[in-house]
Amino acid sequence: CLGTSILTDSDSFQDVVVKIERPTYHKPFLGGFKNRITGVEFHNAGSQTIPKTQPYKGIQLFCRETQTVFEKNKPQQTKNTTSTQMTKIGLYVSNMTDKLVSPGKYLTAEEYHKRRLEAVIVLQTYFRRWHAINVVQNLREEKRLRLAWEAQEELRKKKEKEEKLRREHERRLNPKTKEDFELLYHALELWKQEETERINRTLTGAERKAAFCGLLEQEAQLIASIGRHKLNADEENQQKATLRFLAKCAQPKRWKAYDGKITEMDTQYTLRARELFEIYRSISMNDIPKDERTDVLLTLRRTVKEHECKLTWEIVELIDREVDLMSREVKECNLEGLRKRICTLFLQYIKTPKFNPEVARILKVPPDPLKLYKNVNFCHSCENYLPSTEFPVPANSRTIGRCRLCCKLDNEARQREAFLKHKLILENLRKSEADYQDDAKIVFLVQHQDLQYMIENIWGCQSALSACSDLYELVMVRWDKQREWSPWNTILLTKDEADAHLRLCNLQEAYEAAFIHRIKHKHIRAKNYFAQIPAMASFLHRSDNQANAN
Repeated sequence: CLGTSILTDSDSFQDVVVKIERPTYHKPFLGGFKNRITGVEFHNAGSQTIPKTQPYKGIQLFCRETQTVFEKNKPQQTKNTTSTQMTKIGLYVSNMTDKLVSPGKYLTAEEYHKRRLEAVIVLQTYFRRWHAINVVQNLREEKRLRLAWEAQEELRKKKEKEEKLRREHERRLNPKTKEDFELLYHALELWKQEETERINRTLTGAERKAAFCGLLEQEAQLIASIGRHKLNADEENQQKATLRFLAKCAQPKRWKAYDGKITEMDTQYTLRARELFEIYRSISMNDIPKDERTDVLLTLRRTVKEHECKLTWEIVELIDREVDLMSREVKECNLEGLRKRICTLFLQYIKTPKFNPEVARILKVPPDPLKLYKNVNFCHSCENYLPSTEFPVPANSRTIGRCRLCCKLDNEARQREAFLKHKLILENLRKSEADYQDDAKIVFLVQHQDLQYMIENIWGCQSALSACSDLYELVMVRWDKQREWSPWNTILLTKDEADAHLRLCNLQEAYEAAFIHRIKHKHIRAKNYFAQIPAMASFLHRSDNQANAN
């Protein structure tokens, strides 16, 4: 308690006892001010009495329902009393603004719905007309695009055919590859057969014998002409092959990183091979000035003198001889033989792994002779020991026969067949099978001789659908694209037909039963032929098991 005095009158005081209760809660700070001179702080006063507690009525007052107002809008129709004044005795009301309303014809429900139906029919008529116009315009545009595409495709095929004929004509005039000479010998054989048939049909007796002698002489002249072209082509191809070989040695090391980028790296061996390649290409060039030729020869002399051996001594001697002859103003034509000798010896120098270590991984003949004994076979025709890669082995072959060169010579002398078309079909087939990425194996065992037998004896050299007989336009694809290609799961079609065939999902719905039966019959013939081959028998049994499982 606290006692204090309170002034009651002008000169009297009354003592009052004030009871102080300590608050049960912290009094909030309500602001105030501070005397800057004395430093005394004065706080704003607050209620010092305890707030009165409300009695609990059993109802929760602090809840969502009591704090949320739900409003409703409800229209109310109230009475509106009106009146009408009419003319009567003693009152005149003007009727100038009145309107005369007469009742119309009564419309029944049946008539109303009938009128609505007629309106709907009119709307449908106009809509269908608009829709038909759009459909016709779309069809007309599709037809125009289709005709334009067909004309473009026809023009493309015509250009391709003309380009193919031009290439064939060029290949026969200027043959360069083995396939070109195969076509030449094949054309020679066809000409010989036509002339033989004409002589047998038109001539008899001594005239026939004389005509055959003249034909034989013409054939001999043509073979000699082809042989001269072949010598020139072999020389040119050998030079190109040498340059490709040296360029391959000079290529840097390449590998693909994890992000797909190609990284290249030069080693001391690749740099050495590139230096030798540049020198060889320089000394092989013709019609260069004399001073440039002299610089190239001196560079070559410094390069080969890094190694002392009989080969380098001979190259240095030939270089000195050519430099001396050039200083004596000897004609270019008299130096051709000497320059060829220098190129030949320097090429032998480049192919020596001791002088060019990078060439060791590309040479067909390994430096170690013991490696030759593993895959070497004997050719009974030319009596040479050759690597196994030089022997063509068809799928139906049980022994290793003649080498590729002997087979080519025998074909040029006797049958003179051209295998270019069959090789192209086989190459396209292998590329398409590699794109499936399903570990196909049979297609890489089949050789062009096996493919030739299938095309000529089983498929009749024509498309199974359109009977097109142009082998340049034909391709072999899978009959059932879900299974691996094999001679008993294939079909011969043109390129456009093959694209359409591979887009089919169900062969039974796409083709007639008679056509499917005919294809199955050809597959059975192929099975009977390849079942005699031991290498194909295992694949045949495996495909049968897969078909039974499916």
